[in-house]
Amino acid sequence: MTPDAFAESLVAAFAASDAAAYFAHFHPDATFLFHDTPGLVASRADYEALWGGWERDDGFRVLACESTDRRVQEHGDLAVFTHAVRTRRVVAGTEEVLHERETIVLRRDGGSWTCVHEHLSPDPGYPPGA
Repeated sequence: MTPDAFAESLVAAFAASDAAAYFAHFHPDATFLFHDTPGLVASRADYEALWGGWERDDGFRVLACESTDRRVQEHGDLAVFTHAVRTRRVVAGTEEVLHERETIVLRRDGGSWTCVHEHLSPDPGYPPGA
């Protein structure tokens, strides 16, 4: 699978709110930096625990995810996937739309790709005209 196809698969799993398929894209030692979560999330298991808590405690669910301005830069056994993300989700019974930017570092691992780091930040272009 190409890194482009891998990134497409990752976004599709997230958009479907399919936690098992989504987390299967990440290496166990992957790290995560989210603008709305304090500190570094130091492993896939830690992120899975956060996600599970959001589902259990807040009724968290992804309703849709639109990925635009995609770019995948391949550098040997590494690739950098960047894109703009518009996510519709439900949290605590309230539907909300997020506009964010994301960078995900991929590593070729035994002939296939895996995510080793994700960084999510608010998109400074939203609201438009800001």
